[in-house]
Amino acid sequence: MTPTLANRVPALAFRAKVLSAMRRAFEAQGFLETDTPCAIQAPAAEEYIEAPSAGDFFLRTSPELEMKRLLCAGMEAIYQIGACFRSGENGRIHRSEFSMLEFYHAHWDYLKLLDFLRDTIRKVAKEVNGHTRIQYRGNTIELAEEWEIISVRDAFARFAPMSADEAAEEESRFEILLTEYVEPNLPKDRASVLIDYPVRFGAFARQKAEDPTLAERWEIYIGGVEIANAYGELTDAVIQRSRFRQFAETRAKHQLAEYPQPVDFLHDLDCGMPDSAGAALGFDRLVMLLYGAESLEEVSFPLFPMTEE
Repeated sequence: MTPTLANRVPALAFRAKVLSAMRRAFEAQGFLETDTPCAIQAPAAEEYIEAPSAGDFFLRTSPELEMKRLLCAGMEAIYQIGACFRSGENGRIHRSEFSMLEFYHAHWDYLKLLDFLRDTIRKVAKEVNGHTRIQYRGNTIELAEEWEIISVRDAFARFAPMSADEAAEEESRFEILLTEYVEPNLPKDRASVLIDYPVRFGAFARQKAEDPTLAERWEIYIGGVEIANAYGELTDAVIQRSRFRQFAETRAKHQLAEYPQPVDFLHDLDCGMPDSAGAALGFDRLVMLLYGAESLEEVSFPLFPMTEE
């Protein structure tokens, strides 16, 4: 009898190659690998993202707050690759347990972080595949070609029935228009970047100095799949507390779980965090794209009992 995982072994071996290549790329640039807990007392109260309960703790949706505490403590270039958890997220490109690559660099801005991640993805693709081409859902994507960078305002003007600023007046409306009009029209044959979001969607991002109605935030899409989200990090504890209150109000309005205040994070932020930029990359999604798979399940250990493949 053939083991049920046998057909997935080549993909899992490829995943290990990507993991090793990514670690080498980060360490070559002076990043230190960190390891923070999966079970935490206070998740970031992000709107619409649900952290699974684990007894007296929650399973992290990302290591963001814990890694930022390390920045406050004096670390300057850090990364982490580990498991994260989000309730109810299962589908072709979603899993309730998934691997995230998160990284921060003090004294870098969000544009330098974009240059670094773009170069890193190209290098990793070259190392594991011998070239920088991706075959995904019938499209050939050449990562070495110029990536299209488009502001959120321009993207809404081109593809959506209303402006980004009008849409941003209501959280759910902005997300619906982004999902139904903007993202489907992003290039499928090359990588693209949505940049400079309305400040309402800044979350942990600081305002742009030249336009405080916008936040220093970008997201990378490859073949139409979102794989990374980044901020020029908010370091003002007063503004961060205000945003946490707004997030909590939104969660209460939609009858989502109430989270404790992340008091340790806020205390460390009060002590001071250097100007920094940080990003989170869906590691499973990157592996899926580099492998040419159709879904995350093809390149991940199964979460549920396996049926015949």
